[in-house]
Amino acid sequence: MTQSALAADAALPAEGRAADTLQPARYVDSDGVQLAIYTWGRQPTARQARPTLLLVHGYPDSAEVWTAVAEQLAKRFFVVAYDVRGAGRSSAPRGTEAYALKYLVNDLAAVADAVSPHAPLHLVGHDWGALQAWEALLSEQLAGRIASYSTAAPSLDHAGLWFQKRLGKPTPRNLLECGSQILGSAYIMVFQLPLLPELAWKLLVGRNWPRLLARIDGIQTEARPTQTADGQHGLGLYRANVLQRLRRPQPRRTEVPVQLLVMQRDPFVPARLFECVADWTPNLRRTVIDAGHWAPLSHPQAFAAAVSEFVTSVEEA
Repeated sequence: MTQSALAADAALPAEGRAADTLQPARYVDSDGVQLAIYTWGRQPTARQARPTLLLVHGYPDSAEVWTAVAEQLAKRFFVVAYDVRGAGRSSAPRGTEAYALKYLVNDLAAVADAVSPHAPLHLVGHDWGALQAWEALLSEQLAGRIASYSTAAPSLDHAGLWFQKRLGKPTPRNLLECGSQILGSAYIMVFQLPLLPELAWKLLVGRNWPRLLARIDGIQTEARPTQTADGQHGLGLYRANVLQRLRRPQPRRTEVPVQLLVMQRDPFVPARLFECVADWTPNLRRTVIDAGHWAPLSHPQAFAAAVSEFVTSVEEA
């Protein structure tokens, strides 16, 4: 396992740029859900091979969160992102079960089939996009299709195993770390409540989301037209997956090269949660970025540089 560090670039304000200005390059069907796909850079051809990067966004974002990162990466790679089910211009299925990890993996596979059917691609995941990309990597469905994975979060399995390891040896330090993590993730329990989180998004959070981003990470941006709906639909991600997987984590292994993108000032995904990943991913690199949770928005140059360096090293190996 190797480790590198990146200095953070200054936060880039979005003033003067209209929110949600991306236009889908195409749509693809996945289990009846229409997924909006966006592309940057030149697509690989038989004469000019270029690695394909697939970026998967988190909650409550859309593919728009990747714009600045994708523009940087498109100088060297063919870059693809998509609105996950229930977000942005993708359609929203009904019912909590429709957001289960198995359907999210089907979505990722459908996009991969559409943009890189004959060559492995490099995955990049942030927040909930990282969780579903982990599931795709660790399942058999995309075996041989993923060349590398850069992730800004551990998987739900890794988080569950992290808790098991500490509770199995209940020292004061281990119990303190578990308690601190539970308190920091209290919002997950709130998201399990019926109706109340949806109502909060409709009446309060949606229109104030830019203010919350500014307070959390110092980001200046604008609310997207679909922001409230994205927040409401995406609650299904938590309700269909989190408690179920944390209670019964699966110790699965991958030989695919993995890069951990650890944000030094991330209040939601602290560095300690990455500690179990090395047990299950022997081909591992750890890159530390001096940024908060929404680094793709606040520090896109540092984020893109870490991904570019890692993908290049895998391609040249």
